[in-house]
Amino acid sequence: MDAERLISISRSDLAESRAVPDIMASVWQAQCLAQAIGDHLALFGPREVRGEARGLGETGGRGVVGPDHPARRPGASAASQLSEVLDPRGTLLALGALLGEVGMALVGVACATDEEGLYWQCIEAIDAADEAGDRVRVMLRRLPVPDRSRPPERAEAVDPADWAAWP
Repeated sequence: MDAERLISISRSDLAESRAVPDIMASVWQAQCLAQAIGDHLALFGPREVRGEARGLGETGGRGVVGPDHPARRPGASAASQLSEVLDPRGTLLALGALLGEVGMALVGVACATDEEGLYWQCIEAIDAADEAGDRVRVMLRRLPVPDRSRPPERAEAVDPADWAAWP
């Protein structure tokens, strides 16, 4: 599945989460997705962002809770469904927005909890989301800006008169 679609799903999931375990599970999903996108861009992304993308892959995984944590929902993570990044710029813009929302959700949980362990888990995850957001902003600056004065390139110009000849 395309990264932007997964980010959209993750943003909706986070926005709909009300209880702390649901919020933490959504945060975990978002951080795994950031890690997967970083790993994907490090391998297949534009050359200008590959180094920073490797760092995003490492940073995204840093704030992730362990597999035995109750915040982790059963089933496959959204990150495991990532198959492609069609538009690196659009994906990074959407990921940056998601990471900002993750940080705000974690601040809300940290401020509302009396559990010291959960508080510190939120602080570490906030730090990881913030660092991942910084890496996303660096990658956005390094990507070439598309030339909006030219029409989008097409694979091949086809004369409509040739359509009748197609099988």
